[in-house]
Amino acid sequence: MTSLLFKNAQIVTMDSSRNVIFGNLLIENDQIKAIGDRTFFADKEIDLNGKIIIPGLIQTHVHLAQTLFRGQADDLALLDWLSKKIWPMEAAHDAYTLYYSALLGICELFRNGTTSIVDMATVHYTDSVFQAMTETGIRAIGGKCMMDTGNDVPPRMMESTGKSIQDSVDLLEKWHGSSNNRIQYAFNPRFVLSCSKEMLLEIRDLSEKNQVLIHSHAAENEDETKAVKQSFGKGNIHYLADLGLTGERLILAHCIWVDDEELEILKESGTKVVHCPSSNLKLGSGIARITTMQEMGISISLGADGAPCNNNMDPFMEMRLAALLQKPFFGPTAMPAEKAFEMVTLGGAKAMGLETQIGSIEPGKKADLAILDLDRAHSIPATGSNIYNRLVYEAQSSDVVLTMVDGRIVFENGTVQTIDEKEVYRGSERLIRKILTRLGAI
Repeated sequence: MTSLLFKNAQIVTMDSSRNVIFGNLLIENDQIKAIGDRTFFADKEIDLNGKIIIPGLIQTHVHLAQTLFRGQADDLALLDWLSKKIWPMEAAHDAYTLYYSALLGICELFRNGTTSIVDMATVHYTDSVFQAMTETGIRAIGGKCMMDTGNDVPPRMMESTGKSIQDSVDLLEKWHGSSNNRIQYAFNPRFVLSCSKEMLLEIRDLSEKNQVLIHSHAAENEDETKAVKQSFGKGNIHYLADLGLTGERLILAHCIWVDDEELEILKESGTKVVHCPSSNLKLGSGIARITTMQEMGISISLGADGAPCNNNMDPFMEMRLAALLQKPFFGPTAMPAEKAFEMVTLGGAKAMGLETQIGSIEPGKKADLAILDLDRAHSIPATGSNIYNRLVYEAQSSDVVLTMVDGRIVFENGTVQTIDEKEVYRGSERLIRKILTRLGAI
């Protein structure tokens, strides 16, 4: 048994009483052992001198496969963004470029305090993403992107229903529950327009059989929603509900263009919604009615989406925007900072089905946490300030000084501990040139 004691910290627990404790935090192996102002004994001690410990941040919609495409698909609407840029670039990936894309994304995530993700890979080489997640130590639910129909889709991105299903099942059997259950599998149908009814029904049944999540996009863009209605005579959520996909195992990113009846479906079914404010703004997709959803009791979490539609995977930016964007529509008291912080901690844990393990700092939970130094010009003075206001409205990802997953320090002293960052940066520049050359773009 190994133990680590963080001393003299401000600990934002996010427990049921929202306790903020000035004291010490004891970790044994991969778990939080004790919290309080008394002295604990440990193999190693780190004096934080008043720095802030928060639960590890959770992003429930990201695309590690797209990190190499940062800056390659700016200023486009969703369907053009997909057909003209993202799908061709994803089709140009090989196993090596995809592995580096995932490593690069995880570098950024560890630096900004993100410890857990729900990831959608691309159609091919998903083993490369799982390998990167396994090696680096991130907590992740991921899976192969599934596409068996659609318009303007490159041939390499289109698969038969049977192959897409079989590949997904093979990946599930190989990776689900690996790394001491730190890595889990989810079925990832891209969105309604790229998935046949037959495939969605098979995914529904396989999710039930294997008790794993389904992760998809829905109602992100007005044109996309109109196309779904033209094809099926109903909106995204109505269609998914009619197929029996809505429910507690379904995570849907965006959900902007939903009507009131669809909101009721999301509520009654327990479907999880992921809010991606930066992506929604950059693609001009719209602003989701998150305050309304929260008031209805719909489960909401946060995600940065992919690097080419953001262009950063920064949870502090997402928290701030999530809070600010609701205020012009619902008033200045809408989305207080604590609610925004809940979405990227407890909300994310609930979406992943891991609320008993992560999302708060409590004895018995996993030692997933981040440490911030807010003794900075942009967060001073602190006297009299609410801690959640500081975290949501003032803190920046550059304030993160340590990130821990499963009791393992993965980022500390300005350096990611589990990745050769310099090599990943050099390799990423080389490999995006390789992809663009394949596409004839350079």
